[in-house]
Amino acid sequence: MNIVDKNINEAPAASGLRGLIGRLREHPLARVGPGLITGVADDDPSGIATYSQAGAQFGLNMLWTMPLCFPLMAALQSMCARIGRVTGKGLAANIKAFFPPVVLKFVVVLLLVANTLNIAADIAAMGEVAELVTGMNRHLATLFFSFGTLVLQVLVPYHRYVNFLKWLTLSLLAYAAVLFTVQVPWSEVALRTVWPKLALNSDTATMAVAIFGTTISPYLFFWQASEEVEEMKGDPPLIEDPARSGTELRRLRWDSWSGMFYSNVTSYFIILATAATLNVAGVTNIETAAQAASALQPLAGDFAFVLFATGILGVGLIGVPVLAGSAAYALAEAMGWQEGLELKASDARGFYGVIAVSILAALVIQYLPINPMKALFWSAVINGVVAVPLMVVVILLASSRSVMGPFTSGRPIVILGWTATAVMAGASIMMLLPG
Repeated sequence: MNIVDKNINEAPAASGLRGLIGRLREHPLARVGPGLITGVADDDPSGIATYSQAGAQFGLNMLWTMPLCFPLMAALQSMCARIGRVTGKGLAANIKAFFPPVVLKFVVVLLLVANTLNIAADIAAMGEVAELVTGMNRHLATLFFSFGTLVLQVLVPYHRYVNFLKWLTLSLLAYAAVLFTVQVPWSEVALRTVWPKLALNSDTATMAVAIFGTTISPYLFFWQASEEVEEMKGDPPLIEDPARSGTELRRLRWDSWSGMFYSNVTSYFIILATAATLNVAGVTNIETAAQAASALQPLAGDFAFVLFATGILGVGLIGVPVLAGSAAYALAEAMGWQEGLELKASDARGFYGVIAVSILAALVIQYLPINPMKALFWSAVINGVVAVPLMVVVILLASSRSVMGPFTSGRPIVILGWTATAVMAGASIMMLLPG
């Protein structure tokens, strides 16, 4: 065979290989990014504690909350992502440009306080789980997790750090695996998901409020908008480069909705796993995620315990950076500082300073006479206060032609957004009412 014949024969093979590579790159799973990480961060250790308590206290009768939360949460997160990609600016920067200063100050201050308290609760749960699994002192474990996440955020550029976070998202699969270790009455599960048996009392209302408040959280709005800006890698925003809008907006929709679906399915599995084990065994009071894992061990065995505990540590390693990072993005954009996880610490001192202070302040709380669950409670209260006005702001931004140009959110998404706002407003009012 001469060289010409060889090239002719190899050409189709090379072309086929390039086509295969192209198809792999275009596969939907290759396009997930900020939405996936945001969704998993929503199932942080404090969220796991809430979902575990729902399953333990109410059995299968709180499963309905997840199918309801999914479209509402996904609509808000997709709007935040759209704002970031279209404008090339994070959420706080857009609020600063289009609303009175008092709106931005109110949101950012409460976000900083709530996130710090939430980080404190999360690292406390991670330390407790590490002690259960390895025997390591919980305070040493919290030091390790705190400084570990801080060093990664400060020293590792975003394009590398984000790959680490994406791999950690697989930790949520542990909760699906737990279901294979226990007996699940699937027909009853299907029925209670759409037709729960619930008494309309304060306990039911409180739990519903807790689930909605845990699932739709303000810090996720700031994180996803800012990470869309990070993902641009220097490309112009869509409002300046509309030719790329079709591809980018399809990617954004897939990423946001698939990430929130993954998050809500996992939350559903956590409620189901604890309902099928703890509630059936009469264990109806769970205060921390670690307590849920510990209670699961004698009921479902060591394997289920290890799976549940591994999930707590994995999502904690995502949740803490997202909480700290979202606060840093918000304050840096509000103050006009250089910001971004792709920048070196020397080029964005204020931004990385906020990350460091919020994590270290949360660590200090571990050594104060403050119950981590009290910290989590006040974090939930603050999130409830800030969530509703912030959701209104997000919808107004995403619907404004002066902000978004021709890329405003569509009517169905806006309707879902207002529905989510109404649900959260009702939940917040119920949370703040005495008794």
